[in-house]
Amino acid sequence: MGNINTGRVVLGGLLAGLVLNIGEVVLNDFVMGAYMKDFLARHNFAEPSTNFIIIAVGLTFVMGIVLVLGYACIRTRLGPGPKTAIIAGLFGWFGAYFYAGTIDHVIFGTPTGTIATILAFGLVLYILAALAGAWVYKEA
Repeated sequence: MGNINTGRVVLGGLLAGLVLNIGEVVLNDFVMGAYMKDFLARHNFAEPSTNFIIIAVGLTFVMGIVLVLGYACIRTRLGPGPKTAIIAGLFGWFGAYFYAGTIDHVIFGTPTGTIATILAFGLVLYILAALAGAWVYKEA
């Protein structure tokens, strides 16, 4: 007990990252696609480049690994299982969605309903990703 299984962190993290990447495509292309196109045009921002997408996908896989590492770290105190995975997912959601979404809302004036949709989607996404990654993780 207490030893982190690095291989399982990476394996579970890659699964969590896959869930996050799929969710980001669904959110950005389907759920918020029209809003995103309008937002980019309104602010005279270019469409994301291939380089941006490659970096974003890679960093999202890294985020999945970080989620599972967080789960591995807190499970010794909170116990293994879905409850602990959900808490790890909440930590990730807070850093990736709540904090950044609130800042974006203030800076860009994103409508409250839009921010609420994004935050709710992200909450479900991060919980599902953490549950998937935790399902793979086993202690060393």
